[in-house]
Amino acid sequence: MQKYDVVVSVRTEYLAKQSAPNESRYVFAYHISITNCGTEAAKLQTRHWVITDGNEHIQEVRGNGVIGEYPYLTPGESFHYTSGTVMETVVGSMQGSYRFIADDGIEFDAPVRPFTLSVPNQVH
Repeated sequence: MQKYDVVVSVRTEYLAKQSAPNESRYVFAYHISITNCGTEAAKLQTRHWVITDGNEHIQEVRGNGVIGEYPYLTPGESFHYTSGTVMETVVGSMQGSYRFIADDGIEFDAPVRPFTLSVPNQVH
């Protein structure tokens, strides 16, 4: 078991009622689960997202905390939240990372592997 090991999993959802395809507006929710799989407690400090739509337009988002919170995770503990993004295309992707500071003062990143955002039945 590693000392600093935070694992992030993602589930996505297309929000048809908030979208306006005739205006090239596609709204997606992403449900995040952050789990401290390490042996050291740590507090989330910042987030960094890279959002790429189907036209290769890239938007970077950096900010403090998540949904106004700075979750403190002891070993084995998880934090869940939902957020969203708007794109101009039916498919795109996101990836990023969360910066944590452990109880011993060491800062480390928890990567978020690329995941797809897509309107149902659009990806073949």
